[in-house]
Amino acid sequence: MTETDAALLVSAGIGGGLINALAGGATLITFPAMLAVGLPTVAANASSAVAITPGHLLAAVADREKLPAFDKRLLEALAICILGGSAGALTLLAIPEQLFTLPIPALIAFATVLFALSPRIAKWAARDNEGERVSTGLARATLVMGSVYGGFFGAGLGVILTAVLAILDPTDIRSVKVLKNLLATAVSLSAVTIFIVQNAVAWGPAGLMFIGALIGGYTGGHLVRVLPASIVRHFVVFSGCAMTAIYAMKYWI
Repeated sequence: MTETDAALLVSAGIGGGLINALAGGATLITFPAMLAVGLPTVAANASSAVAITPGHLLAAVADREKLPAFDKRLLEALAICILGGSAGALTLLAIPEQLFTLPIPALIAFATVLFALSPRIAKWAARDNEGERVSTGLARATLVMGSVYGGFFGAGLGVILTAVLAILDPTDIRSVKVLKNLLATAVSLSAVTIFIVQNAVAWGPAGLMFIGALIGGYTGGHLVRVLPASIVRHFVVFSGCAMTAIYAMKYWI
C-alpha cells in the first residue's frame, strides 16, 4: 500500500464519519475509497463497514444530552437492528457478488422521500386515535427493512433510520440524530461481527480508515449540536438525492 493510498483511506474515513453523524451515507465515500486501493467488492464493503462502525457510537455520545432512556422501546429497536443487520450481512455473503448492488438506488430513493415527507406523515398519523399505532407500525416495519439493508450494504442507512425516527418525532432533530446513531451502531456491529467471523475484512485498509472515521464521527456529533434543524434536514434530503443519482448512474445506466 502506498502513502497515497493510506492518505486516501484516512481522509475518506474522516469524511465518512462526518457525513454519518450528520445524515448518514458514509459508505458513499468509504466504499469507493476501498475499491480505489484495489480491494474486491465484498472485501471493500466489509472493510468499510468495520472502519466506520465506531463513528456512529461516538457521534451519539458526543451529544449526550439527547441520549434516549434505556427503556422497553429502545431495547425493542436495538433488537430489531441487531437481527436485521445480521440477516443483511449473511445475505450479502451468500449471494453472487455482482448482485449485491442492484437494489441500492431504489432503497435510498425511498428513504429520502420518506424522510422529506416525515413531518406531514406524522401530522396525518396524529389526526385520530388510530394514528399513533399506524405511525408506530410503519416505523417498526421500515426499521426491519432498513436494518437488513444496512447489514447488506449500508449506504443510506442513516437516511433510512432518520426517516423512520422522524416520523415518530419530527420536532427534535437532535434526539432523532442521536438515536439514529445508536441504532446504526447496533446494525453495523452485528454485520461486522459476521464479516469478521467469515474472514471478509482487509484489516490494513480498515485500520487506516477507522482512524479517520473516529475523528470525523466525533466532530460530526458536535456539529449536530450547533447546526439549525432546518440545515440538517436539508442536508439529509440533499445527501439522499445525491446518493440515489450516483448509484443509479453507476448500476442502472
